[in-house]
Amino acid sequence: MSTFDLTSFVANNVEDEAQKIIHNAMKEFDNIAISFSGAEDVVLIDMAVKANKNVKVFSLDTGRLHAETYRFIDQVRKHYNIEIDILSPNNEALENFTREKGLFSFFEDGHKECCGIRKVQPLKRKLATLDAWITGQRKDQSPGTRNVLAFAEVDSAFSSDEKTLYKFNPLANWSSEDVWNYIKMFDVPYNELHSKGFVSIGCEPCTRAVLPNQHEREGRWWWEESEHKECGLHIGNLIPTAQQ
Repeated sequence: MSTFDLTSFVANNVEDEAQKIIHNAMKEFDNIAISFSGAEDVVLIDMAVKANKNVKVFSLDTGRLHAETYRFIDQVRKHYNIEIDILSPNNEALENFTREKGLFSFFEDGHKECCGIRKVQPLKRKLATLDAWITGQRKDQSPGTRNVLAFAEVDSAFSSDEKTLYKFNPLANWSSEDVWNYIKMFDVPYNELHSKGFVSIGCEPCTRAVLPNQHEREGRWWWEESEHKECGLHIGNLIPTAQQ
């Protein structure tokens, strides 16, 4: 890979042309992967596969996902005939955590420590092997934390002194309606939980269906204030854990 010029990339791409952003990012980086968990991410996969059959995709298995989500992951794997690298938490760290605090401590002292072990640490290990990654983040997913989101950026959360990691957010300006219009138009697979009132889907204990006109983030960590509704995968201030 030649030295990546972020300023030039931003200048030569249009923030509303998601497919072009994905294609050009994949041209710039050989060692790039798509982070997959939800509806937005399958849109990314669909766009990427149309440009390159050798798309790299990974997904976080926290050990607490809905059965529907596990079926969804396998459905996407088969539909696009791709490999999906499934990332799991460190066994020792997880065993120590659950031994000390049980399985539902997040209802008492917040979800951050649990997410740190089950999500952030596996992601951190994966990203250390990559030069860039592509996410399905949208500005309107969580207005309190994502209202400023570039379609291409340095990942300040996971870059190291030895290596700069780049992150692409091609759907930054998309709405939920845009995502679902694409899914319907191109017959893209989606998690069956969406048909049961779930919009934003995470771990089973921390996700619930939302009522009509409720913001999608209301279904995640509903016992916490809105400014806390991030798991540490996309914010600059990483969740502190003993394993970091």
